[in-house]
Amino acid sequence: MYGYGYPYGFYVDPTYVLLIIGMVLALAASGKMKSTFARYQQVRSHSGLTGAQTAQRILNAAGIYDVTIVPISGSLTDHYDPRTKRLALSQDVYGRTSVAAVCVAAHECGHAIQHNINYAPLNIRSAIVPVANIGSSLSWPIFLLGLILSIPALTTVGIVLFSLAVLFQLVTLPVEFNASSRALKMLESTGILSHEENKGAKKVLTAAALTYVAALASSILQLLRLIILSGGRRRMINGIKFQGDDPGNFT
Repeated sequence: MYGYGYPYGFYVDPTYVLLIIGMVLALAASGKMKSTFARYQQVRSHSGLTGAQTAQRILNAAGIYDVTIVPISGSLTDHYDPRTKRLALSQDVYGRTSVAAVCVAAHECGHAIQHNINYAPLNIRSAIVPVANIGSSLSWPIFLLGLILSIPALTTVGIVLFSLAVLFQLVTLPVEFNASSRALKMLESTGILSHEENKGAKKVLTAAALTYVAALASSILQLLRLIILSGGRRRMINGIKFQGDDPGNFT
């Protein structure tokens, strides 16, 4: 089997290092988040409110009465949909009274509050979702096609498309951090969690935020890998052209 750029031998792509680093970061952040959530899932909040009751109290305190709270299947699948004004809580959150369940519900309420006040980063993120999805799904096929066919324009298009996905990850960071900040303030101001319990909630939300940081870092490393691969391919093509134009090749 011949490696890329090495027609007479096997070649290991050094950019795989970037891929591995990104995977390690993502796995480490995910593991930290899951272990922290599991730990505080065993700690009952002093208020005894479920995740759904927590969400309702926070939304009412924020003057929001048109958001529907619904249960959904799965674990850590909680989300707020601004299009339908639906706040969906997973089975580990909706009916549970743990500190973990309460703070996850509060975090999603943070997004509902952002939507209610027209928080700019949230609006920007919502606006770029379609192009980010296109970039995420088409970037690699187009990029690889450009490499295989030796068409630099296609590899460039692939890089640009993937950059849109990276942009989405970048815009997501302030949205998530702001939602967590709002959640912590609302949990304490409404008396749902005590000051001591809020320390545990902060650990849960910080661990969750790290997954977004890791996702961004992984995406940036992937983008860097595409740029390096594209540059290496172009240098190889230019080298072949140069050798082909060298009069010394003809004897």
